[in-house]
Amino acid sequence: MFERAALPRVLPFACYMLFIVVADVLERLGVGAAEMRWLYALKVGCVVLILWWFRREYIELAQPRLHLRTIAGAVFAGVVVFLLWIVLDAPWMVMGQSAGFDPTEGGRINYPLVLVRIAGAALVVPLMEELFWRSFLTRWLTQPDFLKVNPARIKISTTIVAVILFGVEHNLWFAGVVAGGVYSYLYWRDRNLWSPILAHAVTNGLLGIWVLATANWSYW
Repeated sequence: MFERAALPRVLPFACYMLFIVVADVLERLGVGAAEMRWLYALKVGCVVLILWWFRREYIELAQPRLHLRTIAGAVFAGVVVFLLWIVLDAPWMVMGQSAGFDPTEGGRINYPLVLVRIAGAALVVPLMEELFWRSFLTRWLTQPDFLKVNPARIKISTTIVAVILFGVEHNLWFAGVVAGGVYSYLYWRDRNLWSPILAHAVTNGLLGIWVLATANWSYW
């Protein structure tokens, strides 16, 4: 079912999700959220190491540079997704409860923690998730030999499945579905994975700045 090419795209995502499970287990064992804040740095660090180890495998990242118009479109899409993300929070749009990430200590913000969080969310997560959700899963659902699938040839049905799964990965599942739909559209339209990566990075970067400015830690 999986070719060797799947491993470099699945393993970073699996590592990231494993740390989420570990955090949940530690919380159930009574470890406080404040004591686990640096676990995020370890999580991101492990993902970076895996991405670096497999860096020569990501042939989709060797695509031609994006044109200025494409960059502008991706940035605009990222801003729109951010604006929607912070308002699509009606009760039926939320699944479960997010523990969030509070970087304060004694009422003061721990800026090294904040920098790690924003850097991880804006630089590492978009690359890791787009390699998994768009480059791998969406194309693999279309055809097992996914590297041969042109993004413009991805089936709508498989895109819908991947977008829904991407949505339910998040506490704000409806906002996640909207975001996944936008990123998938960019991938289909531009046929270049850097387009959704850029949009995703803009969304996460703006969200980090907004969370820091408003202290809405649950959005982290």
